[in-house]
Amino acid sequence: MPAAGFTDNLKVFGLTGQEAAIYESLLKNGAMSGYEVAKETGISRSNVYSSLAGLVEKGAAYISEGETSKYVPVSVKNFTENSLRMLSRKAEELLKTAPKEKAPTGGYLTINGTRHIKDKIYEMLKTCEKRLYIMADEKLIIEYDRELKELIGGGLKVVILTNGYKTDGATIYETQPDKGQIRFITDSSYVLTGTLTGDESDTCLYSNEPNLVEVMKEALKNKITILEKNLD
Repeated sequence: MPAAGFTDNLKVFGLTGQEAAIYESLLKNGAMSGYEVAKETGISRSNVYSSLAGLVEKGAAYISEGETSKYVPVSVKNFTENSLRMLSRKAEELLKTAPKEKAPTGGYLTINGTRHIKDKIYEMLKTCEKRLYIMADEKLIIEYDRELKELIGGGLKVVILTNGYKTDGATIYETQPDKGQIRFITDSSYVLTGTLTGDESDTCLYSNEPNLVEVMKEALKNKITILEKNLD
């Protein structure tokens, strides 16, 4: 999956497509009037002025008053840091005011798309308390290297079946998983299984149903037994 472009990443910070394009143009050209922005970007003047107002409201630009008002871009560093700080404050407020969550009752959850699957992996790693079993490609595992080292440093049992990844403190079995195949088991209680190739059509199943957990544990156990015999 190709890396997101500059304007695509700006959308994550709440900018529309036109706002992102205009912000990028301001960064490249410096302070400009609405007329100059329209001429530079090819966006209609009416849309330019509404987008510039949006940039000012969202903290990505300032207005420089004068004979002709000009719009000055806030640096990317300041814009993103200010946005993250605001989101952090809002997250704290949400945690304080959110209704009490009903405890999950089990079942099977279908998780679609690269981003959401990776978010679930991160959540599983951060909530793991005792042991972790993983089978996945090295490229995916490297993305969570810091979290894995934190688990190992905390004394948790970490078993990894992969190709090429190495880290001290984990039990690692060298194998080549099928393309995109991922298997995660945490605390012998939670399972994430499916494919993750970087395609938004990727799908995984997440569950804490004992039957599925046991099936997955047995499958990984059998895989480990075969790998150990091959080492003899």
